[in-house]
Amino acid sequence: MDRSAVRTAVEQAWQDSVLPSLSELVRIPAVSPAYDAEWESAGQLDAAIAHVREWITAREIPGVRLDVVRLPERTPLLLVDVPATEPVPESGSQDTVLLYGHLDKQPPVGGWSEGLDPWTPVVRDGRLYGRGSVDDGYAPYAAITAIEAIRAHGGAHARCVLLLETGEESGSPDMAAYLEHLVDRLGAVSLVVCLDSGAADYERMWLTTSLRGDVRVGVQVRVLDGGQHSGTASGIVPSSFRVLRALLDRIEDSATGEVLLPELNAEIPANRVAQARAAVEAAPGLIRDSVPAREGMRWVSEDEVELALNNTWRPTVSVIGAEGLPSLPDAGNVLRPQTTLALSVRTPPTTDPEVALAALRAALSTDVPYGAEVTFPLSDGAAGWNAPDTEPWLETALDAVSEDVFGAPWATMGLGGSIPLMGLLQGAYPDAQFVVTGALGPGSNAHVPDESLHLEFAAKITTAIAYALDAHARR
Repeated sequence: MDRSAVRTAVEQAWQDSVLPSLSELVRIPAVSPAYDAEWESAGQLDAAIAHVREWITAREIPGVRLDVVRLPERTPLLLVDVPATEPVPESGSQDTVLLYGHLDKQPPVGGWSEGLDPWTPVVRDGRLYGRGSVDDGYAPYAAITAIEAIRAHGGAHARCVLLLETGEESGSPDMAAYLEHLVDRLGAVSLVVCLDSGAADYERMWLTTSLRGDVRVGVQVRVLDGGQHSGTASGIVPSSFRVLRALLDRIEDSATGEVLLPELNAEIPANRVAQARAAVEAAPGLIRDSVPAREGMRWVSEDEVELALNNTWRPTVSVIGAEGLPSLPDAGNVLRPQTTLALSVRTPPTTDPEVALAALRAALSTDVPYGAEVTFPLSDGAAGWNAPDTEPWLETALDAVSEDVFGAPWATMGLGGSIPLMGLLQGAYPDAQFVVTGALGPGSNAHVPDESLHLEFAAKITTAIAYALDAHARR
């Protein structure tokens, strides 16, 4: 493969073809189903698929097959099947490369800067602003552009299947069913490329090596059938909030944030500790600077490696919602009948979510103070993911792209968030290699106002995928 020509072709494609089409994709308010109960009748997810499908079709890749797959009562997905180059090196000629991205978006939210809004694409200072630009609208463009560059400049790739779902921002609830439905069509997957991850800086390529799981529990404590005047009932009936506070102390040390249930903890592998240390050394401030600091606020630890491990391998509990608590202007002197909290527990990559859920429910509902009633109106979980060891052929490809494209060694990092599909794919294809990477770097603002894609870095990631696909075919 003529690597220099590939790099030039990718850069040109991003300017001439990708940016105009991706900008139009930003205009489509394809909000994920969890945030739009009328998503099916609104048709915006279908519009996003149709737009990307039209762009890929226009590329006229020989033998490509595009299918919109739609199971009953599930979000649709776009499946793009690109046959292997000919001739293909004997090694891996029957393999499949599965490339993944998603087309659903987070809700728009308010507070965008002057001149910016979620559904209007704006290019400013080398970035494309708009909802879905970096999370994850660029993914199909990067995947297809990498494949085109390989084909045009003497490279090789195995059969490539691009899977674009429309429910990732809702936790990918449909993907287990789709993987089962498509198992015969996907074939023998030996390489997974996920373009929905991030980078700690824009100086090098970052490979994600682990993702935490996520267990959510809604817990309600009820002490009365109806509210009572606090002057009459307090001191006689316990506060539902106090009971719930006592229950939370069973799962988390409120002074340190340590999660106390053994089922929610896991031993951190030595190589992940070493990688966290190396990542912090490669990019000082990697963790501290990832969250905007409020004046006078101190982080949980002064040791940045410990912060990294806290965020990627240790469980944490967050209260993400509440019911039964009136707003301040509406708060009367009432002993409320119940309090409900929604808890999000980020779990280590290797923790079984079903085991974690069972432990949480048991801890919160056994021997409840005062005999208060505990119910669970919400209970679900998704597994994390821990990458397999990187094989030599992939390391060689990453070394080459680091030298040719980035001018700095590639690095690894764990992420504190989740990509639910990765755990499913590792379970389905335990011998596959994983390239989990992406353009979501500093200042990208996914999920919040002013989301943007660093265009130059996205083009470099595209070139890196071309290197990896060619190396995989020749391994």
